[in-house]
Amino acid sequence: MIQSRTVTLTVKRHFDQSPDRVFDAWLDPERARRWLFATESGDMIRAEIDGRVGGGFTFTERRDGEDVEHVGEYLTIERPKRLVFTLAVPKFSPDADTVTIDLTEHGGGTELTLTHQFGASNADWEEPTREGWTMIFDNLAKQLDAWEKEG
Repeated sequence: MIQSRTVTLTVKRHFDQSPDRVFDAWLDPERARRWLFATESGDMIRAEIDGRVGGGFTFTERRDGEDVEHVGEYLTIERPKRLVFTLAVPKFSPDADTVTIDLTEHGGGTELTLTHQFGASNADWEEPTREGWTMIFDNLAKQLDAWEKEG
C-alpha cells in the first residue's frame, strides 16, 4: 500500500491585539482584502468570504497583468481560537492544501500558530510558502494596528 506523504509547515507570530480581533480579521472580506494574499505590487480585485463551515472564500489579485486566485473552503470555525480551511491556487497547482490557524491569548495579545499541510510532491514550495505567510502576517500586523487606531 502506498501512503501519500505530506509536508507540514509551521509559522508562528505574536500580535498585540486580542484573539477576537485577530480571528475576526480572517472572516471579514473588507478587512481581509487588505492583507490576506495581498502583495505590495498587486491589486486585489476580488475578495469574497462565506464565513461558515462548508462556506468558502475567493481572493483574486492582479499581479503584473495576470490574475492570481486563492480559493478554499472552511472546514472548522471555532471563534476565537481555531480556523481550518483548504487552500488552492489553481494557477499554480490543482491540489488543495489544508491550513490550520490556532490562536491563544499570550502576553496581553495573541500567539498565532499556522500549520500548512501540502503534498510531498510540492515540497519545493515549502520555503516560498513560509516566506509568503510571513509577508501576509506582516501585512496583518500593520492592518490590525491601523484598525486599532481607527477605533
